[in-house]
Amino acid sequence: MKLIYTHENRLLVNNIQNILENAGVSVTLKNEYAGGASGDLSFLSTWLEVWVLNDEDYDKAIDLIKTSFNSTSISDWICDNCSEANTPSFELCWNCQYENAV
Repeated sequence: MKLIYTHENRLLVNNIQNILENAGVSVTLKNEYAGGASGDLSFLSTWLEVWVLNDEDYDKAIDLIKTSFNSTSISDWICDNCSEANTPSFELCWNCQYENAV
């Protein structure tokens, strides 16, 4: 069993867990309930951890994690009406409420 990923953000750790499990890699979480001890323990000791159960799957898991972090993200879009930059999460321009043409 090998540690493959740890982070302070529970959502990122659970996302990695889902990616690995969906690819057939058996994993387990550690420190799932350690957050309550963060005042008594080092904050790093309470971070959620993903461990690969089979050492043979470690390299495959590393490749899957690297691929997930290097995947192309959707870029910002420029409003045709007011030329304001908007993040992909906006369907309407935050400045003038003009609808994204794409």
